[in-house]
Amino acid sequence: MVLAGAISVLTLPIAQFPDIAPGTVNITAAYTGASAAVTERLLTEPLETQINGVEGMIYMSSSSTANGACLITVTFDIGYDLDIGAVDIQNRVQTAQAQLPEVTQRAGISILKESQDLTMLINLISPNGTFDGVFLGNYAQINLIDPLTRVPGVGDVENFGVLNYSIRVWLDPEKMAGLGVTTQDVVNAVTNQNADVAAGVIGQPPMPGTPMTL
Repeated sequence: MVLAGAISVLTLPIAQFPDIAPGTVNITAAYTGASAAVTERLLTEPLETQINGVEGMIYMSSSSTANGACLITVTFDIGYDLDIGAVDIQNRVQTAQAQLPEVTQRAGISILKESQDLTMLINLISPNGTFDGVFLGNYAQINLIDPLTRVPGVGDVENFGVLNYSIRVWLDPEKMAGLGVTTQDVVNAVTNQNADVAAGVIGQPPMPGTPMTL
């Protein structure tokens, strides 16, 4: 019997093996520039309140970082359909979005089915030191992330080496009060300076509702 069982293990498809680890669904959101305390109060707590008690959930854990990132991991019962779990969470997140900051709503909230364990780690190196870590991280982001994500069974691929450029603006409350400027005024000014405006086409009539300047 033992010998027959050992031989059959090599011929049985993986689909016939029972699930031994509970499935998880990760919810990620960001409030760029916020501290960990602000992120927890404005992102993590509203999301947790709505997600808590979703069908099939065993427990939930979360983290709020100092760079404004929020990660909530919902663990489901062994064998529970994660497709259904992800849809239920998506519906509850939609309910909570009205309570979240506008910046977070524009950036969007990611909901992914993921395993708690890493399947594989891939390390990129430059043998002769020709390329630095920034280049290698950017190369992986452009050329490797999408193909690896399309591999069957892969839930998500995280690039630990990528460095995204960002700007942190420090505001002086006293000067702002003296000038009558609010925080939203600063946000609007930065947003307007980084807007991509279409140049249009020469010789074409203006779009309806577009003001003309002579």
